[in-house]
This record gives sequence, structure tokens and C-alpha cells, in this order.
Amino acid sequence: MAETKRKRTRKKSDIQIFLSRGKRKRAIARVTIKTKGKGNILVNGLDWRVYFESKFDQMYLQSIFDRVAKMLKNLDIDVNVSGGGKIGQLQAVATGIARGLVQIDPELKRTVFDSSILKEDIRRVEPKKDRRRKARAKFQKSYR
Repeated sequence: MAETKRKRTRKKSDIQIFLSRGKRKRAIARVTIKTKGKGNILVNGLDWRVYFESKFDQMYLQSIFDRVAKMLKNLDIDVNVSGGGKIGQLQAVATGIARGLVQIDPELKRTVFDSSILKEDIRRVEPKKDRRRKARAKFQKSYR
């Protein structure tokens, strides 16, 4: 019996991958968007509705998704977010997803998204100073 060798051929897939990032305070979201998907949106391996349980959080992201609903049906979005609190992570995820979608379709930048979603908020927590209670607040002084 003669062995026949099968040559493996890889199909060239039409899948494109777009990477983007969003930041807010200490939270950093790394977003991977794949074309030819099924419309899945995962945050740290969980469905985005499971990860962001609060109705407010879900409404915040849903307002972004509603603007590009037709586009999202064919995309898979995977987000890895770390650092910060839940609200910081939420805003970082929103910025990262919006930036990734603008990479796919630059027309969205002018028509759909306002600049506040696409730009990172550069405000950070001011560090505490010596001989003060907080960054700006001084200790109370009594004259008794």
C-alpha cells in the first residue's frame, strides 16, 4: 500500500482584525474587532450584559451600539479591560469600541460619534500633599 500525502491548503479568509484601545482614569480597555462575525460582544470573556450588570451601565453602552446596530451584526468584539473601577472600565470600553468602529468605517467619525466618546478624558486623580488631609483640603484648626 502506497501512502498518499495530502497537501494541506489553507483558505485565505476574508476576516480582518482591528485593534484599538480606550482609557479612563486607571482603566485600560484593549479591543479586538473581527469582521465576518456573529455579533458577539465579550468583555473579559463574559457577555457585556453580564460583566456590566447595572442598568445604567447597560444603557450607556447600548446607546453606542444602537447607533451602529446594522454594522455590529457582522462583527465580533472582544474586550480585555483592567484597572480602575466599574465606571472607569465602562467608559474605557466605550471609547475603545467607538475607536475600533471608526477604524473600520471612517465615515462614522463625522456622522455617528461625537468627539467626547472618541477622545480620552485626560483628567486624573490629584495626589495627596504632605500636611494636608487630601490633595486640596487642609486639616481643621481650632482656637480653643
